[in-house]
Amino acid sequence: MGKSEVHPFIVKDCALIQIATGYKAQSLKDLKEYMGAVDIDCVYYHFWGSLMAPAFEEPEFNNDFASWVYKELHDPLLAERLAVIDPCDYDDLEELRQELIDIIEARMDELEYMPVAKYDKQFHFIRGFLVVFDTYKRIEDPANLAFEVPKMSAGSLFYHFIDARRRTPDRVDDFRAWLYGFGDEYKPLCDKLAGIDPFFTTLTDLRETLAKIFREYFGA
Repeated sequence: MGKSEVHPFIVKDCALIQIATGYKAQSLKDLKEYMGAVDIDCVYYHFWGSLMAPAFEEPEFNNDFASWVYKELHDPLLAERLAVIDPCDYDDLEELRQELIDIIEARMDELEYMPVAKYDKQFHFIRGFLVVFDTYKRIEDPANLAFEVPKMSAGSLFYHFIDARRRTPDRVDDFRAWLYGFGDEYKPLCDKLAGIDPFFTTLTDLRETLAKIFREYFGA
């Protein structure tokens, strides 16, 4: 398929809205119980939400579950097991949720007593709601990705490279989904994009990585 036959890439932006669920865990038992009861968007938020939140220092853990277990339950072993989970390794969020429950259950079997957090240090399950809007920016030629991606906002990068993986049929980012429309012409570029793991990074670093790949590929 030629370039003129492929629809332009529609650049969108997004904001992640926090919605309280009312579920609050104070112990490991609570965490496991509520993990199975909350909306699946809670799992999504507590893995990915920190990327969209302003941060003044590098977080010690990449997901909220590991962070809480370490800081408030004082269980570094479980925190480490939860911290190494890469959500990109799972086909869907339900599979990820089950993995969390299994890891917590296994740790509970190892413990002689259940650690409990202080009352004011409970884990609050938050549901993330994504608000998406059009930037009215259109990319007609793939070569222009080298110029447009470095100018994209954090919200745009989150929407097109991270959130896209639960929207697109092939579970890929929007850049690859669009480039696939040109047949095999951009397969080497798509292979490079497939090698990026967006979880163990920041959106700023992700922007720089993508920009470098597009610049080098298109010689920009």
